[in-house]
Amino acid sequence: MSAARAFVTAWRAGFGLLALGTVVFCFLARRPGMDAVDYFSYFTILSNLAGSAALLAAAVPAWRARPWVDWLRGAAALYLAITGLVYALVMGGEAGHWTGWVEHRILPVVMPLDWLLFAPAHKLPTWRTLGTWLLFPVAYLGYTLVHGEFTAWYPYPFLDLPRHGLGIVTGYSAGIAATFVSVAALLLGWAQVRGQRRERRASAWPIATPASATAPPTPNAMSIGPTERSPSKNAAPG
Repeated sequence: MSAARAFVTAWRAGFGLLALGTVVFCFLARRPGMDAVDYFSYFTILSNLAGSAALLAAAVPAWRARPWVDWLRGAAALYLAITGLVYALVMGGEAGHWTGWVEHRILPVVMPLDWLLFAPAHKLPTWRTLGTWLLFPVAYLGYTLVHGEFTAWYPYPFLDLPRHGLGIVTGYSAGIAATFVSVAALLLGWAQVRGQRRERRASAWPIATPASATAPPTPNAMSIGPTERSPSKNAAPG
């Protein structure tokens, strides 16, 4: 394994374990009265789990070149980027505890950076990938509103429908949805640019051809049969 590949593997394994360990720690230290369903109803928790899974999968040599790993890396980069942006711009951005730093600031930077620095090994179909990436946040919004309707609890204040009304919640949801689409388009566009550069470099690089396949045979390289003899320099013509 080269030094560069070893660094990438260590980068991914280290931050993947950090994200997973932080989620587990926060679950064990959650406030009294919060059950597992409520805990895993936070988009922050789910996006950090996605980031952990993507980084750890990409750190496994046998998996890193699989198409599904590239898809998961891009999806996690999108979800964590939105987590960081929403927390900073909508939720106030306070992250006093170390777990808040990991979940709201460090991983939302690390995961998109991993995507930007280490281009996916496969070309992802743009529209299909965009659609599948957006399925999860759409499903999450629907789940949150239905869950809140039955429990009167919402993980984020801007989704509290009884408190703010349909107009406010719709406005926030539309703005975040537009951000999702914009960030996803940027991630996919960057991957396409990197892929095109890689293809141009590959096509410009000359293909090495064995010398024996192109060089004309020399007299010394020609085989002489057992009944053939090379004519002597002084031999008289017949």
